[in-house]
Amino acid sequence: MILPTKGIPADRALLTIGAQIIKELDEPSTVSGLWHLVRLDRSRTEEYTPLTFDWFVLALDLLFAVGAIRMGPANTIRRAT
Repeated sequence: MILPTKGIPADRALLTIGAQIIKELDEPSTVSGLWHLVRLDRSRTEEYTPLTFDWFVLALDLLFAVGAIRMGPANTIRRAT
């Protein structure tokens, strides 16, 4: 689930989705804004795999747990420094 396995392809692993989230966090963003950016970025690839909101939230949880992101002012998400 966190890492790719025989049953979970690399583009569905939470670590991959988390990397895509971090890539989109040049500026602090709301959850809904970040959700839109990540889905838009994923739709531009040739091997597009739809991302459900629950997997997106699990990836956010993983990033919070490892200290890669944090909450900013006005309920925005930002990279941890």
